[in-house]
Amino acid sequence: MSLMTEYINKRLGAKELEEELMSLISKYNKKRNSFLLVFASAIGKPIPDIALSQEDYYIITDILRNTESLSQIDIYLETPGGSGEAAEEIVNYLRSHFDDVSFVVSGEAKSAGTIMVLSGDEIFMTKTGSLGPIDAQMRIGRSTVSAFDYMEWIDDKRKEAEDKGKLNPLDAIMVAQISPGELKGVYYSLKFAEDLVVEWLKKYKFKNWNETETRKIPVTEEMKEQRAKEIVDELINHGKWRSHGRSIKIDDLESIKLRITRIDDDADLKDIVYRIQTVCRLLFTTSSTYKIFATQDEKLLKQAVSMSSPVKIPKTSKLPDVVEINIKCPNCGKVYKIYAKFTPNPKIDEDYKKKGCIPFPKDNKVKCDCGYEIDLGGIRNDLEVKTRRKMLV
Repeated sequence: MSLMTEYINKRLGAKELEEELMSLISKYNKKRNSFLLVFASAIGKPIPDIALSQEDYYIITDILRNTESLSQIDIYLETPGGSGEAAEEIVNYLRSHFDDVSFVVSGEAKSAGTIMVLSGDEIFMTKTGSLGPIDAQMRIGRSTVSAFDYMEWIDDKRKEAEDKGKLNPLDAIMVAQISPGELKGVYYSLKFAEDLVVEWLKKYKFKNWNETETRKIPVTEEMKEQRAKEIVDELINHGKWRSHGRSIKIDDLESIKLRITRIDDDADLKDIVYRIQTVCRLLFTTSSTYKIFATQDEKLLKQAVSMSSPVKIPKTSKLPDVVEINIKCPNCGKVYKIYAKFTPNPKIDEDYKKKGCIPFPKDNKVKCDCGYEIDLGGIRNDLEVKTRRKMLV
């Protein structure tokens, strides 16, 4: 039986899944004699805040505030990438507080996530884990784009203009809107990412590399820097990897002489890490959670506010004592009729239950029959603002 099927059959709610995650983290810590932080994003959910950001840095520093006595930390990382500057701040914080920092990758750690992983003393990966080409993501107008892809497009248009003496009207309009300052910013973002990785590989990943494996020659700082530059040259080679989102697996990384610790070779560790990945996926798919920060003792889950059904308050001179709303499950489409009351009148409960309505849940969450957990926190806030009254639950 697959792990996903096992957990689905248990029909665990969000709270039980969160407890299972923290239990798995505790098992991991005992197995590795380490301290694990799970930092995972719901890759694929259409939420801007999924990307790595400065806010993540503040949350991580807060959740690790009482770990001064620890010398070792492992980071389970899943992210589509994001801010290179935020990645730098997170790594600098980890390095200033821990002597040994390792990364665990069982899903995707792309772009700025790859930059973070390459700062690790050790990189643990499962067969399903993947990094991506080294890159920076830039905010251009209303879109976030790959800095490499953006510069490549500019270079292609420059070459096209030189060869043909002109650009097609659409490309000409787009190029005309690009400022020299913007181009310089994109270029520096790419160089910033490359320089960071060279520095971190040399300083951390290669810190215990003292002699070569075959010839047993003493390793110098110049040799470490040369090897780091060779690895970075491979990882910025988008022509080799074909796309910004390409998945670079263990074999690919080992082929460019980057040492990876294979989790699948340890049966117990393998089971724990795959379970952590599965529980995170279930939290993302069955609830409004889109980002997880968790240790064995503490957790913070960021959730998207569900406002798919805007609340309409009847326009009357008197504020209503009760409001009825229809909530549609985004997973299966089932509609739930819910009433929210603002006065302690038992008749309201009696009348609305006869209509097939259910009272607004105390924890702001409705567990659908399909297993999806619908977060009503945003709707509750909206109701209380519009009615200027406290909801009674």
